[in-house]
Amino acid sequence: MQLKKIDFPLEKAVTKNNSANFIADFKEITKLRLTVSIAFSAIAGYFLGADSVDFVIVLLLAIGGYLLVGASNAFNQVLERDLDAKMDRTKNRPLPAGRMSVKTALIIGFSFGIGGIGVLYIINPTTAFFGALSILLYVLAYTPLKTKTPLSVFVGAFPGAIPFMMGWIAATNNFGIEAGTLFIIQFFWQFPHFWALGWWLYDDYKKGGFFMLPTGKRDKTTATQTVLYTFWTVAVSLIPAFGVTGKLYLSNISAILILIIGIGMLYYAIALFRERTAKAAKKLMFASVSYITLLQIIYVLDKYIRIWI
Repeated sequence: MQLKKIDFPLEKAVTKNNSANFIADFKEITKLRLTVSIAFSAIAGYFLGADSVDFVIVLLLAIGGYLLVGASNAFNQVLERDLDAKMDRTKNRPLPAGRMSVKTALIIGFSFGIGGIGVLYIINPTTAFFGALSILLYVLAYTPLKTKTPLSVFVGAFPGAIPFMMGWIAATNNFGIEAGTLFIIQFFWQFPHFWALGWWLYDDYKKGGFFMLPTGKRDKTTATQTVLYTFWTVAVSLIPAFGVTGKLYLSNISAILILIIGIGMLYYAIALFRERTAKAAKKLMFASVSYITLLQIIYVLDKYIRIWI
């Protein structure tokens, strides 16, 4: 007599739930949404530098950028797992919550890191070099300095500014004034963005022992520096409009659009200076994200509209 196999719905439900949980934890350990936004920055840089678009390179750049940023985030969460357990916004991450082992996180980090550098090397060695440099600076310099000095934001601004520049290098295999300008734009942007984030989440960061604000306090000096660096972010964003940055050029109309969104970001920075509240800082943080995203879109559209016209 042949026995009929019996399915157990509960067992299937548990397996499905475990798979869903692992996928959710995988997204969290690699910070999927943040990783996608950074990959978008690299792709924008590529479109700015490319004379003709090769969508194979675009795909490789997206994959390589995603893998490297995911690796950086995985290593970061391994190093900060004990500190993450102290903060409300991070205590439920896979490592401090015990849903993922350090070994698994390290496997993700190393496989993503090696894979990302390898994918970028296919594009060209210079792109791979800057990709490797970004992960080394983020993991070995920025991450340990976050609990030691407010200068960590300055150090972290270097790897944070590389993706936009790296896209140009992927297109041209050349580090010149154009790539340097894209780097400087995103470098200055890091300061108001992370100081706004540090102000907004100050109490939580304090639990983990992180020093994110230039004075270590939510005070007038920090707010003043935030306004100044917001101004400089907008100012350097307009440099390509003056025709001094080689092949990277911005039309007058696009420069005006950048100025308008820049004034919007500056408005929120001044509001933080006046109010000095977590609510005002949160608004500036989101305004900064909107600014850099819109800036990259405007830069790319400006180039291709001029080509088509």
